[in-house]
Amino acid sequence: MLLALGAAAPFYLSGYNLSLLGRFMAFGILAMGIVLIWGHGGILSLGQGVFFGIGAYAMAMHMKLAAAGDGQLPDFMMWSGREALPWWWEPFASPVFAILAVFLLPALLAALFSWLVFYRRVSGVYFALITQALALAFATLLISRQDVTGGFNGLTNFPSLFGLSLADQTVRDGLYWTTLALAALGYAGLRWLLATRFGNLLRAARDAENRIRFLGYNPVPFKVVAFAIAGMLAGVGGALFTMHAGNISPALVGVVPSIEMVIWAAVGGRYSLAGALVAAVALNILRDSVSSAFPELWLYLIGLVFILTVTLLPNGVAGLARRVSRR
Repeated sequence: MLLALGAAAPFYLSGYNLSLLGRFMAFGILAMGIVLIWGHGGILSLGQGVFFGIGAYAMAMHMKLAAAGDGQLPDFMMWSGREALPWWWEPFASPVFAILAVFLLPALLAALFSWLVFYRRVSGVYFALITQALALAFATLLISRQDVTGGFNGLTNFPSLFGLSLADQTVRDGLYWTTLALAALGYAGLRWLLATRFGNLLRAARDAENRIRFLGYNPVPFKVVAFAIAGMLAGVGGALFTMHAGNISPALVGVVPSIEMVIWAAVGGRYSLAGALVAAVALNILRDSVSSAFPELWLYLIGLVFILTVTLLPNGVAGLARRVSRR
């Protein structure tokens, strides 16, 4: 029913509200990745904003180069006094390279980072603190390099996507359906993965990692693969968000956004893919409504929701729904 309602959204929502729903669904793709690593892998990451930002900036770089035209510098680089395009920007002029980078770059960086950490058997709160520091360092780096990243303002003003005008509502409808399809594909893929032997071993490593080692299994590869998949989902969500919103900035990839991403999964249910997806959409709709009317109350409200969820609904709304359905 939710999938059918989502597919029909362009027919009953305004263009602005459809764009909002697309952005929030992109957040939901990221939230499902958090369910994979936190709920089923026992890996609490407070730095998923980093991989969200990598995918977002990869797509934004391509769109910015397309807007500038062949041989031209993006506007913010000219304002900063640069005279040549950085060498690492040049490949993003290709749409194929940009799409591959959205999927592969966050996954590869997540795999490398997690292998370095898990190989040394770092876990629990120490891992969470390291990822939080990573998010802070990434946001600081983006802000400090105004001439190549756009600084605090980020990258904005994308008039077209792969040669199609984003002012055309038909294009925006197609972008929304693409986002919905990727969310459904991510949900189905993770459901399948968690039902396999990989999912069983990932949960076993969460519950008793030392026992898994005594039984002859090395849990590191399973955790690294799970973290890489979560990184890829975050990158895809970031790219889709950028296409819907028309901008990306360090304010969306730092410590506070990364913590909010964990809250989406916690409220929906850290063991439930559907719960995290729905909670990400619902909480951001609530945020948009409350912050528009009472901008100073939003942080208090999200804090209250998180505290009530942790104390009263440790398995989130999805856990409550399961208990009600059993009764």
